[in-house]
Amino acid sequence: MLIAAPSGGRGGVAETKSALAGLRDDPDALFAPGEEPRVLSMGGGVKIPRSGRRQAPVSVDMGNRIEALLGSGRFDIVHVHDPFVPGFSSNALRHSFSLNVGTFHETEERPFATQFARPLLEIFFGRLDARTASSRTSARLLNRYFPGSYEITHPGIDPVEPAQSEVPPLKIAFSEREEPGALRLFLRALRRLPPDLEWTATVYADEPGAVQLRVARQIRDRIKVIGPDQASLSELLSHSNVFVAASNGPRPDQAAVRQAIASGAVPVTTTIGRYVELVGDGQRGLLFPAGDPVTLAGQIQRLGEDGRLRERLRSACGKFEIETWPEVADRFESTYERLVARRHDPAGNEALRKKLRDRPLIDVDLHMHTDHSSDCATPVKVLIETARDRGFGAIAITDHNEVSGAREAAKVAEEMDDFKIIVAEEVKTGEQGEVIGLFLKEKIPKGLTMDETIAEIKRQGGLVYVPHPFDRLHSVPDYENLLDMVEDIDLMEVFNPRVAISSFNEEAERFARKYNIIPAAGSDSHVAQGLGAVRNRLHDFDGPEEFLEAMREAEITRRHKNLVYVQALKFIQTTGRPKAAKREVEAPRAVKGGRRKARGPKQGRGSKRAAGKS
Repeated sequence: MLIAAPSGGRGGVAETKSALAGLRDDPDALFAPGEEPRVLSMGGGVKIPRSGRRQAPVSVDMGNRIEALLGSGRFDIVHVHDPFVPGFSSNALRHSFSLNVGTFHETEERPFATQFARPLLEIFFGRLDARTASSRTSARLLNRYFPGSYEITHPGIDPVEPAQSEVPPLKIAFSEREEPGALRLFLRALRRLPPDLEWTATVYADEPGAVQLRVARQIRDRIKVIGPDQASLSELLSHSNVFVAASNGPRPDQAAVRQAIASGAVPVTTTIGRYVELVGDGQRGLLFPAGDPVTLAGQIQRLGEDGRLRERLRSACGKFEIETWPEVADRFESTYERLVARRHDPAGNEALRKKLRDRPLIDVDLHMHTDHSSDCATPVKVLIETARDRGFGAIAITDHNEVSGAREAAKVAEEMDDFKIIVAEEVKTGEQGEVIGLFLKEKIPKGLTMDETIAEIKRQGGLVYVPHPFDRLHSVPDYENLLDMVEDIDLMEVFNPRVAISSFNEEAERFARKYNIIPAAGSDSHVAQGLGAVRNRLHDFDGPEEFLEAMREAEITRRHKNLVYVQALKFIQTTGRPKAAKREVEAPRAVKGGRRKARGPKQGRGSKRAAGKS
């Protein structure tokens, strides 16, 4: 395990820079078996000149260090915390090529994040493979703007045996980890307690010397401030009768309330959702409206004067199920193991690949269309001749919701010993986008669910190929659907030249890499002139099993093709004029508009190859 945090002085940052430099030679250099988790100080933000107090979320240097760490290091899991606003965690998601887990703690509604920065955050949220929230309130808020599956993982507690005494005075505890206004409200409530009530209060602070108590002397003499050097928060709470949580929402301390419940200190909290979720409506503690010191004082007085009420609430707290930190760690470890288990085995069939290496290399395009698709006017024979002219040894014809074009092409290819056709279909599912089946025998009807479509591809002995998976301009599965089907994906299209925004291809490459899915590419050509924009160079194959193993070692090469030019040709040939009938071309010729490749000796092995034979 490695911990990277936005903190540390110059010495810590200098040590981090030195450690990151070693990753160039050894991606695992930061890990040592049996050692405690290493902590890397990534540096702090940059002071904003106007006030000198606020800091930019991430400095340029810190961003570069995050990129170096996640780009050069080798990680199975990257776990980020609160990537709700642009900052350290969202920067980590930007550069991560690993499986990502996001935990959302005391998330509050932020207009900037939910309105202005929402499109950017949706991209980063789309890289999360598991999402956890520390409260149901946070999960509900996140689901409103960023729908998904959020597992509730409450903060843990330090196990401690309750040791409260019923002998006066009433012992009241408060945690200074809430926002400053909460402490001021607590002090105002203490001033309103009746003079005859015996009580003492203890404020727990990480830096006791920084806490200022602006109250009259007779009140201040009853209050003391302690820190970690005197006792832990759990030890304080185990000897306290009451714990007050007065946050108005900006910085609640749910962990302290949970620790109070486990330690036997009756909680008195504001009515914000994160606290009500824990104490209930009077079942395990008392409530008061946020910002109301009068009601807070009244609730403390009730507990001070009614021992049976304290005992009833303390008994209810003892029945509330709370996990310790080791149990929470076990739950996260289970999440990690579940994610890692979903990655594909990268080993494959080495013996078969060794056999295939003796065969010649051929170029293959895995995604193209003929006039059997409603949005394409290229005759089958013209497509084949153009592909041969461009130097391809095989192509997959993936017409929309149809295999008739691929079957016709397969019959034509039976007369050739230097070219083969993969019978395929780009199937439109009911609501979950498109998926391609390679090496099919029959047409798959459109409108099925994704699960049904994949099952039919597998039934026919085919391969599942996901085209342009992150292109928002196409009908594609969303990230949640991709996660649902990740074990069934055989190949993922990591490059499609018709994708208008290059980052969509990059997202596909990122997804394939972290799940060990075999990468592939296709021109998605709807006009013959688009052939040659991308090639998969692999060893010759027969059938889906050999093809899949050959693709593990394939080289993807790209050539710039003017997208506007290709799309304009598609418009002219299809949308720009009525759809022509499927044409039988007597003397097909390769189209112009692409790079002609010299035709050398035939690379076949001397036998004719039928369409999609296995």
